[in-house]
Amino acid sequence: MTFTPLVHWAQRHEEIFLRMELTDAQNIDVQVQDNVLQFRAQGYGAKGLHEYEFSLEFLCPVKPQVRHKSTQRQVNLTVQKERRGWWERLTLQERRPVFLTPDFDRWLDESDAEMEILEKDEKRSRLRTARLKGEGFISLKTAFLFMYNLVQFLGFSWIFVNMTVRLFIFGRDSLYDTFHTMSDMMFFCQILASVEVLNAAFGVVRTALIPTFIQ
Repeated sequence: MTFTPLVHWAQRHEEIFLRMELTDAQNIDVQVQDNVLQFRAQGYGAKGLHEYEFSLEFLCPVKPQVRHKSTQRQVNLTVQKERRGWWERLTLQERRPVFLTPDFDRWLDESDAEMEILEKDEKRSRLRTARLKGEGFISLKTAFLFMYNLVQFLGFSWIFVNMTVRLFIFGRDSLYDTFHTMSDMMFFCQILASVEVLNAAFGVVRTALIPTFIQ
């Protein structure tokens, strides 16, 4: 004897959703051939533990690939429409099969579905814009930190090289006027070093503010 599960359906412009009330479903077999969906599985349905099956001939062409997901309480199928559009009914036959019923949890009319598409497109657009802004900020921050560290490196390198050269040329005598000779560059490098505190305060770099300030 053949048993048929209760099937709930809903649609969007590009997809068909089917939900079968079948608990602990096993050995699920789903195929689409010649625009006819054939489903077979074992599980607990309205008639207890049996093998349940059904077939549906769709109103319009669909793609043969079917996505299915089984949970403890039900089996969900997603069928892609061959062409984007809104169907007036699910099956080719005008009379609705007795086991088929609307899925009111997912049911939308055509205007509501169009609004859902617009909302998704708007959300994707906002995410894309935010991502582009974030990438631009990251690029600007990276360039700033690169130039900041480069200038610091060149500044301290200039001080080190000049102190070393003066020491070799003038010996100990260079120690008396080294600070006055390079004081401007030292002040400049110290000012740059103090900017580290501002970088930590404004989140340009991810580091603790207090240790940076003490340093």
